[in-house]
Amino acid sequence: MPLSNSLAPFFSPRGIAVIGASHNPTKLGYGLARNLVQSNYRGALHFINPRGGSLFGRPIIPSVSAAPDPVDLAILLIPAVGIPPVLEECGRRGLRAAIIASGGFRETGPQGAQLEKDCLLVAQKYGMRLMGPNCVGLLDTHLPLDATFLPPPGPPPGDVAFISQSGAICAAVNDWARGQGFGLSRLVSLGNQVDVTETDVLAPVAADPYTHVLTLYLEGVSDGRRFVEEATRVAQSKPVIALKVGRFASGQRAVTSHTGALAGRESAFNAAFRRAGVIRAETSEEMFDWARALAWCPLPKGRSMTILTNAGGPGVTAADALESNGLTLANLQESTQGALSSILPSAASLHNPVDMLASASPEQYASCLEILLADDGINGVLVILPPPPMYTAGAVAMALIPVIHSASKPVVIALMGERLIQEAVEHFRAAHVPEYRFPERAASALAILARRAEFLAQVGSSPALTRSKKRKGLKATQAILDEYHSSAGTGTRETAKDNNFLPTEIASRILHAYGIAVPESGLARSPDEAVILARQIGFPVALKIASPLVLHKSDIGGVLLNLSNESSVSQGFADLIKATPLSQPGQEIQGMLVQKMIPPGQEVIIGAIQDAQFGALVMFGSGGIEVEGLKDVEFALAPLTPAEAESLLDSTWAGRRLNGYRNMPSADRKAVLNSLLRFSHLAADFPQFEEIEINPLRVLPEGNGAYALDIRICLNA
Repeated sequence: MPLSNSLAPFFSPRGIAVIGASHNPTKLGYGLARNLVQSNYRGALHFINPRGGSLFGRPIIPSVSAAPDPVDLAILLIPAVGIPPVLEECGRRGLRAAIIASGGFRETGPQGAQLEKDCLLVAQKYGMRLMGPNCVGLLDTHLPLDATFLPPPGPPPGDVAFISQSGAICAAVNDWARGQGFGLSRLVSLGNQVDVTETDVLAPVAADPYTHVLTLYLEGVSDGRRFVEEATRVAQSKPVIALKVGRFASGQRAVTSHTGALAGRESAFNAAFRRAGVIRAETSEEMFDWARALAWCPLPKGRSMTILTNAGGPGVTAADALESNGLTLANLQESTQGALSSILPSAASLHNPVDMLASASPEQYASCLEILLADDGINGVLVILPPPPMYTAGAVAMALIPVIHSASKPVVIALMGERLIQEAVEHFRAAHVPEYRFPERAASALAILARRAEFLAQVGSSPALTRSKKRKGLKATQAILDEYHSSAGTGTRETAKDNNFLPTEIASRILHAYGIAVPESGLARSPDEAVILARQIGFPVALKIASPLVLHKSDIGGVLLNLSNESSVSQGFADLIKATPLSQPGQEIQGMLVQKMIPPGQEVIIGAIQDAQFGALVMFGSGGIEVEGLKDVEFALAPLTPAEAESLLDSTWAGRRLNGYRNMPSADRKAVLNSLLRFSHLAADFPQFEEIEINPLRVLPEGNGAYALDIRICLNA
């Protein structure tokens, strides 16, 4: 029987059977039973243990078969070896969901891994969904339901959901959230994910009306493509923040291009998160800093922010922090400065940051904030509040809260200090106003709000090629490949076939089919053929050795440029044959590529690899011979949207430089974007192309186009 897609029994169970409930307060089965009772779960609750007796005033039933209706969720906390037969009993009883909280599975070795497979086979037999094993369960503070064995008290009801692949992190967050003054809506511990995965729970958790933000602790994803699809849908309605760990893991596969050398597992995750709209946090603290701001603040309409402070030093710190996070300091309108001057001392600073001086009263804080929020050029405010010398921080907080609640712009607080600010801490937390100990954290939260607003503004953007253009390129490329493969056995493609690289002339035709400009060229196998081709193409020309395993032709002297007559071409052919002996078998020179010389310009690289998890991954950055040294590259999932292509250019020096730099004129940015978009569709359309690389793509002055000078396409082995 196929697995059911419904996860409803996990999140809204009518009845729960705790298999392994224990009288012993030192056992996890006791803690689980205690939490379910103390959470005031309103559904039917059945404690299962062959020893019988009673627990928390409820009878202990000897088996799940004897449990009365309703019961649609089982939670198992018994030794791992006993779980498969108990799951069999649950399946016969009609249960369609089970949480295996017990450990002792694949994390312990081969025997445990086999036990895990046995559990899945039973679940598949009965159409039962499994969460875990080796997890701490789940909780819903609003249902209410605490189906974990974590020590009480649990987190207060809130609006941030936490989904974790680590049970220990769940335990820490469970306690830390209460100490930090924010509540959780749901907590889901996934454990080994034998069945239910991080992707499965995204939609049901996001559908919870009490959940405003989803946070994820990830060590990996089970199905990258499906994760991106599901996260994209969820992120359009609710923010998703991920803390992805293990980013420095080794074991990168062997690669044959710059793109492959520079792409890693984390490049793919970063690209996947950007595509889906998932915000990636660097630390646990950062994740929950951002979650509070996203849950409690309106989104800004731009990146121009203002700082309101009673001290100069923290104001300058905040200004640096805002700019380092990609925000700008707003210019205050004259009317705003006039209104501020009417209520502040003459020595106060009326520019941004607005420094009210140390004597600022609660009323001045509130009035100045109102004035700043009314300025149309201000998109948000960072308020700095160290302990005031003449007033209490709590009094300032109480004055600010009504202004913040009535605002349509975000306000975050840098509440600096410790003992003297505790009253203000409690006031802000109770009012759901995000407060942070230092300006840097507050600035980071404002930046995330701006980023979320920009993501929502781009929702609905789709890959750029029209259906007809895409179909034309795909059809033409397939015909080229069919023709190429049909030539097998003729002796014309033996070397390229053995090394999985398409001949340069085939790669050029494929790029041309997708509308990417390639200089006119041809393969010559003798000096006379080279001269004939050069005459047809038109002087000047370049000569490049043609051998599928030569990654970098210029490194071995395999390129001659600006050959302007027949004799230089003929002599150049002979010189390159002598000057570039190839030492390894199979590296014989197939001939010389004769190529039309393209005028000087800026050089960039465009590449693509097929990532095992996420599919085609596109790279853009600084090209030429220094690409791996500079590492000025960014990655994105293919196919690209116009906005994603623009972002790739804007996030690299190579892309920004296209606009001109010092004495360097602007280059044809539009042609680069067009090439990048078309290239991304090629990479997505043909997953059999393991690696594709254009290095360099030469970009001519504005309006003159961009040309792929060197092309490599490697087929899957």
